[in-house]
Amino acid sequence: MAVPLVLVVLPLGLLFLLSGLIINAIQAVLFLSIRPFSKSLYRRINRFLAELLWLQLVWLVDWWAGVKIQLHADDETYKAMGNEHALVISNHRSDIDWLIGWILAQRSGCLGSTLAVMKKSSKFLPVIGWSMWFAEYLFLERSWAKDEKTLKWGLQRLKDFPRPFWLALFVEGTRFTPAKLLAAQEYAVSQCLPAPRNVLIPRTKGFVSAVTIMRDFVPAIYDTTVIIPKDSPQPTMLRILKGQSSVVHVRMKRHAMSEMPKSEDDVSKWCKDIFVAKDALLDKHLATCTFDEEIRPIGRPVKSLLVTLFWSCLLLYGAVKLFLWTQLLSTWKGVGFTGLGLALVTAVMHVFIMFSQSERSSSAKAARNRVKKD
Repeated sequence: MAVPLVLVVLPLGLLFLLSGLIINAIQAVLFLSIRPFSKSLYRRINRFLAELLWLQLVWLVDWWAGVKIQLHADDETYKAMGNEHALVISNHRSDIDWLIGWILAQRSGCLGSTLAVMKKSSKFLPVIGWSMWFAEYLFLERSWAKDEKTLKWGLQRLKDFPRPFWLALFVEGTRFTPAKLLAAQEYAVSQCLPAPRNVLIPRTKGFVSAVTIMRDFVPAIYDTTVIIPKDSPQPTMLRILKGQSSVVHVRMKRHAMSEMPKSEDDVSKWCKDIFVAKDALLDKHLATCTFDEEIRPIGRPVKSLLVTLFWSCLLLYGAVKLFLWTQLLSTWKGVGFTGLGLALVTAVMHVFIMFSQSERSSSAKAARNRVKKD
């Protein structure tokens, strides 16, 4: 990590980690004291707490890096966003697809009640992973034999969720890379399936379970397509921390859950057909740099800016008081302790960045083995 980047990551990391630890501590107290007696009240309070933390990441995208998100949606979809429970399925193109989803959820008023199906290792990430666990994200090991029971239990417990939520499910199961695309194409040819060009072949077991369990209390599926225009650099956490902008185009289409097929095989086929259509849609976007649906204004609300300013002022005031009270920088021992703390913050932020890029190095052989297992 270059020195100039460290000078950026260090203050942003301190802000996020310290505020996050405060939020995590409050979440833990509420989890032990309120949730056993009123799960609904716990969820309502936790929704507010999660937003106080996650809005800082929204601020990074909106105000620090100035990433431009262009939403395409028809009238029905645009009016429904944030006003109902929804299962959100999306292709997985970039390091920050989950963060793009958070931004759209924040614009729709349901950031604090946004959920996702994540890989199990995510919940061990300091602050952000812990906050996701308190927010009832679903963590899987990517082995259906191990995950089936966990997924079904996690979906069932959402029946009494008190506010509109989005549950994001990346049905491709992994991030798009050239090696994984090659493996998916080879598998498609061997199975006489349409060979994808811009997406991977969806893993439908989790999607089928989600539809089967949620069709009684979730009224809609939001089919989401994400693409980075050819003339825009690929957005990554590293670029965002450097304050470098990108452009992301997102198309969302609402499908009524009541119109979904009844049999599991037909639900699986519906999902695969959606991704065949999504592949063609992405071909068209690559040629025209747009989707057919109208561009919808999502703005850049100041809420994330105000929350970040609040945490900055609060923690700066606390830090000044701490240093004056302890005189931490007046001794070599105190200076060493402070330096160690700053080094730890830098290391944790480095882990965050590397974790967001962890799947880029998948070899073609590993990708083929994953497709065959699926």
